[in-house]
Amino acid sequence: MIARNKRTKALKNMPNSMPAYVSSGAGPDAVICLHGIGGRRDVWQPQMQTIVRCGFRAVAWDAPGYGDTPQIEAPGWDGFSAALLRLLDGLELERCVLLGHSFGGMMAQHFASKHGPRVKALVLSATSPAFGKRGGDWQRDFITQRVGPLDEGRTMEDLSETIVAGLVGDNPDPAGVTRAKKAMAACPDATYRRSIEVLVTFDMREHLSRISVPTLVIAGENDTNAPSPMMERMAARIPGARFVLVPGAGHLANLEQPLAFNAALSEFLQSIRATGRE
Repeated sequence: MIARNKRTKALKNMPNSMPAYVSSGAGPDAVICLHGIGGRRDVWQPQMQTIVRCGFRAVAWDAPGYGDTPQIEAPGWDGFSAALLRLLDGLELERCVLLGHSFGGMMAQHFASKHGPRVKALVLSATSPAFGKRGGDWQRDFITQRVGPLDEGRTMEDLSETIVAGLVGDNPDPAGVTRAKKAMAACPDATYRRSIEVLVTFDMREHLSRISVPTLVIAGENDTNAPSPMMERMAARIPGARFVLVPGAGHLANLEQPLAFNAALSEFLQSIRATGRE
């Protein structure tokens, strides 16, 4: 049974409070699931029971500005890490496994660089160590392209079907696609804008070689947002990291191909427990 955070209504006007989350399982060992731009906590539903079966508590949050978590006063990588730290403290978790997808994978990398002792392992899905090209022109063009439709008066609900269609690969699970579209449609326009603006500032390339915890890097074969060759190079720069390619998947592998994604995740989590590094 999944336990829901009961405090979400009270948190609506408390931007520096503990984020909203769902949780399944119990115990001191937890996997914290961090969604990407346009996601929310329920996009991890296909992974929750797999995590529990591996002996971990499964926790999926609403990032600041998403779902039932209010926007923080100064959204940015430090602000996201501070919110995640409040979640761990509120759940009384000394250490955790961070499972991050795309934007959430960037949050996981940043948090690990700031609060390394709180992280026991990383799972980085469809993400990268930096965004865009050096110089800034590419980033400005990207922002204009992504938020342009909102400037023209369209909403995230209007755009959700087109956005998700451009993210998925071959033969995605229909239930997963539906879940992704609903999450994208529910994303507040202002949150999407802010997330895009933060996204283009990300650069943790110099940190990769300093990651010292077990790390799994999962790429979708047909992902054009976080291409698999780039992710394989990323994994090669992280000491001891494992790289897994999900055949046919695009950018939303955990929703598109949940069986293959869960198999890779399960093998990794079980290996952590088997080696006593949990």
